[in-house]
Amino acid sequence: MRTYRIVTFGCQMNRHDSEHIAGLLESQLGLVPAEDVTSADVVVFNTCAVREGAEDRLRGQVAALKPLKSSNPDLVIAVGGCVPQHEKDRLLDTLPHVDVLFGTHNIPDLPRLIEQAASARRPVSAIPDDTDLDVDQTPSIRESRWHAWLPIAVGCDNFCAYCVVPYTRGRERSRPLDEVVAEAERLVADGVLEITLLGQNVNSYGRDLYGSPRFADVLRAVARTGVRRLRFVTSHPKDLSQDTLLAMAEEPAVCEYLHLPAQSGSSRVLAAMNRGYDREQYLDAVRRAYEAVPGLALSGDIIVGFPGETDEDFEDTLDLVRRCRYDQLFTFLYSPRAGTRAARMPDEVPRSIAQRRFDRLVEVVQQMALEKNSELVGRTVEVLVEGPSKKDPRMLSGRTRTNKLVHAPVPPGIEAASLEGVFVEIRVTEAHAWHLVGEAAGYLRK
Repeated sequence: MRTYRIVTFGCQMNRHDSEHIAGLLESQLGLVPAEDVTSADVVVFNTCAVREGAEDRLRGQVAALKPLKSSNPDLVIAVGGCVPQHEKDRLLDTLPHVDVLFGTHNIPDLPRLIEQAASARRPVSAIPDDTDLDVDQTPSIRESRWHAWLPIAVGCDNFCAYCVVPYTRGRERSRPLDEVVAEAERLVADGVLEITLLGQNVNSYGRDLYGSPRFADVLRAVARTGVRRLRFVTSHPKDLSQDTLLAMAEEPAVCEYLHLPAQSGSSRVLAAMNRGYDREQYLDAVRRAYEAVPGLALSGDIIVGFPGETDEDFEDTLDLVRRCRYDQLFTFLYSPRAGTRAARMPDEVPRSIAQRRFDRLVEVVQQMALEKNSELVGRTVEVLVEGPSKKDPRMLSGRTRTNKLVHAPVPPGIEAASLEGVFVEIRVTEAHAWHLVGEAAGYLRK
């Protein structure tokens, strides 16, 4: 039986797309999952173009398959997603052993393209120029039986100066509310306990369909389908409404977790980034969120070394990070992307200076995360078990409602795998910067 392996880079939307790809390969081509890329008949790379590092890793991993392709000419290598959508056929100049290139909006064509490439024994490229297409509704094989990604919109209208997403995913298109709710109801009926709503900017959901954002309506409607936990990513600060915060506070299913990218703490840099808000407006959004949602955990994104960033700008960023008291912060060195406005900006920050700033930021973030996690020691938290720890099968791993990773010893007489998708009450005994350690309190429930 022929096999496949999917390698996914990037965001949650890409992970959702990979679930669709798996569904197509199994339902239309009869393929089954392979243990790794070396044992697969079809290898699909689902790519991310947001940062240079992800693109470099892609190129390295695809290049590493060249000897395998030479020894097995029947191997089909497909590269899809944001990188080919951004680079088009130029990708074949550096990776000529790739058989299939496909874009972000023609995933349903992949089975046909694979068969075409295998038959013709030459590369096949199908990358639509029009990225303003409907949300993909191809078959899906979920990563887990208890969690599901649910896209409510794709694309983005913000055109941040550093970002390629509007060019690779297209302009923002929202799904009708009744369609979103119907899919959520199907997922709950299928046993899904946790749903994550997806969109490049979930807060602006519905503006294209209804004339004004209606994300709070989505939260309330999906929360009332019976799902146990409801999450969402990603929120744009300029569109974070009080109605959304009230829905988070009032709907029990909505988790007390907000990912709110800042990108910088300097109003001058934020203006250059075209973020649509300044430092004080961001801090006000954070204040409103903490006041509205008791027990809120906050995460965000920060870019260090954006063109023209000065020492003063960076100190403003450090100050904002300290004021916001993030539970988790994703930090990035600025990565120029071809075709964006930022890539043409002068005053590039030397790499050595950007790296020193980055290291200082990481030190602050780690200390802050440890302080926030230490507040939970001695408390009992609800954890949805994801399965045995990857590092130690004697330990369970799962996440709290506030998205904190928790490890705990497997209770005596119980197999760790049997607790996957089960809620466990865990008493926290240790705090670390990026995870908690605890003990099962003896109260398990489906």
